[in-house]
Amino acid sequence: MLRRRAVLKTAFAGAMGAAAPRLAEAGPPLRIGVLRFGSFSWVLDVIRRHGFDTAAGVALDIRQYAGSPAAQVALQAGEVDVILQDWLWVARQRSGGADWSFIPFSSALGSVIVPGDSPIRTLPDLAGQRLGVAGSALDKSWLILRAYAERHDHLDLAHATRPSFGAPALLGEELRSGRLDAELTFWPFAARAEAAGMRRVLAMETAVAGLGIAPEVPFVGYVFSARWANAQRGLLDGFVASAARAQTLLATSDPEWETIAPLTGAANAAELAHLRDAYRAGIPRLSPAAAQAAAAALFQVLAATGGPALVGDAKELAPGTFWRTGLS
Repeated sequence: MLRRRAVLKTAFAGAMGAAAPRLAEAGPPLRIGVLRFGSFSWVLDVIRRHGFDTAAGVALDIRQYAGSPAAQVALQAGEVDVILQDWLWVARQRSGGADWSFIPFSSALGSVIVPGDSPIRTLPDLAGQRLGVAGSALDKSWLILRAYAERHDHLDLAHATRPSFGAPALLGEELRSGRLDAELTFWPFAARAEAAGMRRVLAMETAVAGLGIAPEVPFVGYVFSARWANAQRGLLDGFVASAARAQTLLATSDPEWETIAPLTGAANAAELAHLRDAYRAGIPRLSPAAAQAAAAALFQVLAATGGPALVGDAKELAPGTFWRTGLS
């Protein structure tokens, strides 16, 4: 028995000694802040189920948050390394001295939605109507819509309509009940509404193109500290590579969408199909340089419409906002 114990002890020590270098080489996990029901969670599910993270040599520590403000606080407090956020927030923070940077995740935006039998067909038809706007008066889709309407229809929607700002789920219910005439909402809610018989009046990607900007301009992306990224390039590059593999699978495989259907909350096959198509349309396609150029042009439009309340004292997109251009 003593001899057996000695053999086991020696074997255990040898195994631990052999494992120790591998553990050291693995490095720290990537701490990701994610909203439970957002599309980022769909991608992370694909990554983990298919082992794309393991193949890239990355360990993911996924932490869920109730909303974007909570995720922002977690990033700023150093509780997580990466969150999903728009580049406008990154640019504002950079202008104030922060070092956040951005890698594109999606160019998907919302749409103006009306009931299927609504007489509203064009933006001028919104004059005098009750318009619900998801988010706040500084939401980028609202500012884009206002800029587009002003340029193409000489219409000041802020005064020509009766806007109401709020949560997209609440506004959707108001539209269905007839207490709103139209709604500008985020892309997942627009996709669900269209699947239920609502009609699109204008997609914000069309409005962006009408402003002379590439409609594929990314809006949300992976946000992280440039200092952290410079110290953990392998970790960041491995995650981006695994996420790209997941995006490719979601872009090409319909069965994959059947698998993640419970995560999307789709009520039926039609709703899942609309969510799938809207998501796929938003997968970034611009080169890093083209994406930054488009964002810089859009920044000028947003700044002109939203003013200092939106961008503070910034006059242009802060250098280093987009990580992939090599500016950090």
